[in-house]
Amino acid sequence: MPAKPKEARAVSFIRDLVWRFYQALKAWKQKPSPQAIPAFRRRFDRIFTMRTGYNALDALLVRLHRRKDELLKVLERPEIPLHTNASENDLRTFVTKRKISGGTMSRDGRIARDTLLGLMKTCKKLGLSFWHYLGDRLGIPGQVISPLASILVAKA
Repeated sequence: MPAKPKEARAVSFIRDLVWRFYQALKAWKQKPSPQAIPAFRRRFDRIFTMRTGYNALDALLVRLHRRKDELLKVLERPEIPLHTNASENDLRTFVTKRKISGGTMSRDGRIARDTLLGLMKTCKKLGLSFWHYLGDRLGIPGQVISPLASILVAKA
């Protein structure tokens, strides 16, 4: 949090540059052009090698610049989303369950909870009934469901 007006202006300026860069990347993703990739890399360098005189902001810029390859992976693979909304939504169930239950009493309990919640999410994403999947795995007569790994490979 900036303490001085000069620091607040620096944060606002950098934030504006980053959002403009993000908007340009979003537009590029709609129609990827290999010729534009070097310009994006240079623009990233210009933004994240700036020094504002606000130590906290400058440290953040250095830290983000070190992750350049990871943050610009979208230039190599345009299908990669620019945000983490899907990942955060996937975690929401885990967090809600943990808050309601107060957590688990043991490591084995945590592993069991996380495994079942992960299976539930995966089944939902694949359009499968978790209960039918679980029943098939427990040997309960009914629907036969292929292993999730083979379903994932088939959908890919």
